[in-house]
Amino acid sequence: MKTDLHSFYTERAERFKQQRDTIKNQLRLSSTIRLVLFLAGAAGIYFLWSQWQVAAMIAVGTFAGFLFLVSRHENLRRKRDFQQALLDRNELELKMIHRDFHDRPHGSEFLEDDHEYSRDIDLFGAGSFFQYVNRSVTKDGVSTLANQFLSNDFKNITEKQEAIKELSQKVDFRHNYGATATLLNNEKNPKAMLAWVKGYETFVPQLFSWLPWVWFIASILLGVAYFNDVVNGYVFAASFFGGLAITGKYVKRITSFSANISTLELFFQQYSQLILAIENESFESELLKEFKSRIMVGDDPASQRFQELARAIGRLDQRNNMLFGVLANGFGLWDLKQVHTIEKWLQHNAAHIENWLEAVAQIDAMNSLGNFAYNHADYIYPTIESGDFKMNVVDAKHPLLDPVKAVGNDINISSGEFFIITGANMAGKSTFLRTVSMNIVMANAGLPVWAQSMVYSPIKLITSMRTSDSLTDDESYFFSELKRLKYIVDKIETERYFIVLDEILKGTNSQDKANGSRKLIEKLSRKHATGIIATHDLSLTEVANEYDSISNYFFDADITNDELTFDYTFKNGIATNMNASFLLRKMGIVDE
Repeated sequence: MKTDLHSFYTERAERFKQQRDTIKNQLRLSSTIRLVLFLAGAAGIYFLWSQWQVAAMIAVGTFAGFLFLVSRHENLRRKRDFQQALLDRNELELKMIHRDFHDRPHGSEFLEDDHEYSRDIDLFGAGSFFQYVNRSVTKDGVSTLANQFLSNDFKNITEKQEAIKELSQKVDFRHNYGATATLLNNEKNPKAMLAWVKGYETFVPQLFSWLPWVWFIASILLGVAYFNDVVNGYVFAASFFGGLAITGKYVKRITSFSANISTLELFFQQYSQLILAIENESFESELLKEFKSRIMVGDDPASQRFQELARAIGRLDQRNNMLFGVLANGFGLWDLKQVHTIEKWLQHNAAHIENWLEAVAQIDAMNSLGNFAYNHADYIYPTIESGDFKMNVVDAKHPLLDPVKAVGNDINISSGEFFIITGANMAGKSTFLRTVSMNIVMANAGLPVWAQSMVYSPIKLITSMRTSDSLTDDESYFFSELKRLKYIVDKIETERYFIVLDEILKGTNSQDKANGSRKLIEKLSRKHATGIIATHDLSLTEVANEYDSISNYFFDADITNDELTFDYTFKNGIATNMNASFLLRKMGIVDE
């Protein structure tokens, strides 16, 4: 599979590199032609200056040709950048095949202290699952992807799976969408833009929907009349300065409005390209069709509406040309007409923009999941069943483990069961806890998991694995542990959770820890809670003798010929080999 992926992405990278280089050559030729045209035009004007009519025609022709070449050059530049973005995406996938992703955005900003599991299972941060999976580009797309992992939502898993399966096969759509998003100006915050649009209050009266046209026609008629000596110049001048006076009444508000809306012109123009990509794509899964439906308003697609707004903003920006601004406002109330057009657009579309941006973000986030599924074709989609929780997994492995070294384990646990896991240091307990946790998160998100098979009746996840103290809050490590355990106990009062605990109550003495841990497990068992706990405290395993719902499992370590080895296999029973003293001696920390 790794070889197939490498060949696939290598072929695509080579193709996009060739296309980029071809366009680069066209750009160099375009620059040369522009220079030749400019020099030829300048020479023609210079040598034919005495024949001013010919020189004028050369000047006009040169200017028009130069404008055409500038426009064509800009189009070529955009095509080159797009091909470069496609090349970058395929080269990124080649790096990812070799697990070279530690320079990618790691999503630490999404870590939450009071969350069910975000800080415990390597979901965010350096070397995290998010860093490995994320291919989303837009700010909202990245946030949406993070929220899908954080939501603890197990509704509609089958629909999510179908959407991810479909997107996994749409490689060109995913890469084109991501490349287009890469070229966005991501400095603009969509949420801030949306808040401005929703809170905007119009100030241009309705009469300016027709008055500028009347004013412009009247100005033309007065101009014709003036040049034919029908009216004197004062009347014509009065109409011109009257237009400037009307515009001047609103000039401060127009200037402020223009400054705000002009910063959004590129944003709307670029987002329209992402929306157009969604509009042009055919989807079969219900979830993707639902996302696509959000960008349709009547018969007018959202991309067209965005383009209309971008054009209106562009027309308003013409006011920055002083000569044009003075003439257009004097003779046609230009600024007021354009502001009224934009305000009308905002009134008609403000309620829909949120849905459009949400659709763009959802597809951006789902593309990351589809990309993950495509790159892991040997992973399987869990079979989802209704009813009380159960998880039966064959050969489960953690997605961040080295495929060459990873050891899989079977997991079979049902509602009301609790596993106590013992074992030596480095034997695999914590990795197993994170594998189980990640299987739940991935399954709930609709992702395939690394296993031979998985039958799953969904449940929410809650963990306590990496508690830390807080100097700023003046909290000890032990008190932080207690707060976390209280958080878990309170949560399971109202909802069903799968509980994952790793070596709890580390902040107190051994006897106190043993007593406290036992009482907590007993309480959880009486509440028919479901989960697993890893511990070095073998006395805790005795509680399994008193509760049928509690079982003991372990990870073994073997010391033979003064060598320590692990098989990382999940076994029924209680650990008998511990290795702390051996490792202290082996590393020369203590004497024999």
